[in-house]
Amino acid sequence: MRGMKELKRLFLGETEKKSVSLNNPDAFGIFGVTPTVSGPSINAATALRVPAVHSAIVLIAGTIGSLPAKVFLKEPSGGKRTASDHAAYRLVHDEANDWTSAGELRGQLTADALLHGSGYAHVGRNFAGRAVFFTRLDPRSITIKIDDASGEPSYVQRDNAGREVSFHYRDILHIAAPLGVSPISAGKEAIGLATVLERHAAQLFGSGARPSAILSKEGRANTGSDGGASVMANIKKAFRAWQANGNADPLFLDDGWTYNPATMTSTDAQFLENRRFQIEEIARLFRVPPPMLFDLTRATWSNSEEMAQQFLTLTLRPWLDAWEWAYARVLLSAEERAEGFYVEFILDDLLSANAATRATTYAQYRAMGAMTANEVRSGLNLPAKPGADTLDNPNITPGKPVGENDNTIPAKDAA
Repeated sequence: MRGMKELKRLFLGETEKKSVSLNNPDAFGIFGVTPTVSGPSINAATALRVPAVHSAIVLIAGTIGSLPAKVFLKEPSGGKRTASDHAAYRLVHDEANDWTSAGELRGQLTADALLHGSGYAHVGRNFAGRAVFFTRLDPRSITIKIDDASGEPSYVQRDNAGREVSFHYRDILHIAAPLGVSPISAGKEAIGLATVLERHAAQLFGSGARPSAILSKEGRANTGSDGGASVMANIKKAFRAWQANGNADPLFLDDGWTYNPATMTSTDAQFLENRRFQIEEIARLFRVPPPMLFDLTRATWSNSEEMAQQFLTLTLRPWLDAWEWAYARVLLSAEERAEGFYVEFILDDLLSANAATRATTYAQYRAMGAMTANEVRSGLNLPAKPGADTLDNPNITPGKPVGENDNTIPAKDAA
């Protein structure tokens, strides 16, 4: 039983109620701040200040938000048709509510899952029980409770006044990060090290791209009556004024003091390499190809299309599967799912990396009779033409009159 509770806590984010001293490092998690060995405390806000983290979250959440989703119905013949007349179609394709588009909500909840481990939206229903709108919920206000007997989850929201509201699982659109752990929490050390490198760069170039210097004096120092405090204060003041002046004037040190610039350490010499490795580490954390975070050291024009395919297969596909099932769980009843209704994302634009590839793809689909001319025109955002709704391709369809072949001159005209 204890092992099962631990698995629920790990994968579903269920928190065990216990008292924690504020001197205990575990107490940082209560306030959403996780300390790292490298020093910085990492949470959602501080992690977003790291450019690679910000870029990865914008890439994943933005792409999922931009991909259209539709409700489909499986046909008895084995095909499928767009179920645009279904009540759920508007919520997954058009708008989540009056002020939020369907794509914008997907982007928000995906970003919540990447930052906090889960994204939540409340499902508003009419008197007939049909979902009519979604409203995003703050993921930090939600607790998941699991029924020990059935394993059924329920969601409890706590407001600022401490009041709790419980929701049935079909009334919450829930998107969870893999294993229920956000990349921010799983990779806090990698993000913390990237923060340290970023801070070091700012300090290094903020001080004229120089490391600290060493001021020394041979022999007995003239300390004076105050133990040398005034002497050191004057030296620091002169040194800072020299730095602030851009080093245009020479630096004069009296009483035998000498200035020795500190040499750059091996870490400073390999600074760019260290920063580049942290970009790769963060890319690995979010399962994103490094060139898509603009680390272009290994990117070429020839592998960009293959990289887009890897991004779809390795990065987006688990998120899209989670979204499709989450939509189906709250928008489609068990009977509708049994009848063949389902939600699916349209990936054509993502798979067609450029105009040439897209044209070749459409030509092949048209030639094999898989698409009509008007379906191709619709994919190109062109208006439909009369008589272009047939799957017959006049170029290659057997049995068609010669005159209907686009690339063939009829015999009577050739004569």
